[in-house]
Amino acid sequence: MVMLTAWAGFYLGSMQSGISSVQPGLIEALVGIGMVSAGAAALNECLERKLDAKMIRTANRPMAAGRIGLAHGILLGLGFIAAGAIWLTHTTNVMTGTLTLMTAFTYVTVYTPLKRYTSLATFIGAFPGAMGPLLGWTAARGRIEWPAVALFGILFVWQFPHFMAISWLYREDYARAGIRMLPVIQPDGWSTVLEALTYAVLMIPVSLLPVYLHIAGVYYAVTASALGLVYLGYTIRFGRITRARSTMESKMYARDLLKVSVIYLPVLLTALMLNAKGR
Repeated sequence: MVMLTAWAGFYLGSMQSGISSVQPGLIEALVGIGMVSAGAAALNECLERKLDAKMIRTANRPMAAGRIGLAHGILLGLGFIAAGAIWLTHTTNVMTGTLTLMTAFTYVTVYTPLKRYTSLATFIGAFPGAMGPLLGWTAARGRIEWPAVALFGILFVWQFPHFMAISWLYREDYARAGIRMLPVIQPDGWSTVLEALTYAVLMIPVSLLPVYLHIAGVYYAVTASALGLVYLGYTIRFGRITRARSTMESKMYARDLLKVSVIYLPVLLTALMLNAKGR
């Protein structure tokens, strides 16, 4: 998903540079961003190996299951982050290499430890989680511009209904591991639904920012509006978890929202790329 969103950012940035066909540097940018993302994920597993072992959905991860040792994991994680950042600096520009390194640092050293102490970790983690398209844009353009910020905003807002669905689905797992997700500390579900709904409503105007910034046209506007309404509709339906008659029923609503969120994002970005306006 990181590489998919980075590709969208790179494509749109290239359009602003007057390149609409072959995009020089795309593969190099995606390889570097993928390497740093992989390294950050590896270090996340190093830090959470004991917690992962307590959760059903993560117990079979390599470090949690003991197939990879701690030193091995740390070396892999740091090696991929360093190599990816150096590669990006060399093949794209210093800004992209630096921003990618900062993203990995925030994800590993701030977001990951905070999950054991506060539900605000989800909000903080949404910042590195939304960097994909911005990194793609800077790889193509060499600077941060308002369209790149708009793409960041789309990813930032999209994450909250998505993660609220995940956290509700696996709240027993999170509770077992001591991870303070919102459904764990407020199990009635009202705060989870409110947060998801707030961002689902916000998703509609935020997804239209590319139109306001003149990097996308009317076809994207119509598609984004329709997708936003569908996303909002499933988020409203997700609100039924507060009065579901069984755990199975409440998980069904969460699973449906999760599926829609995963479909929504690539379809939105595809529509944006197809209807993009170049200079």
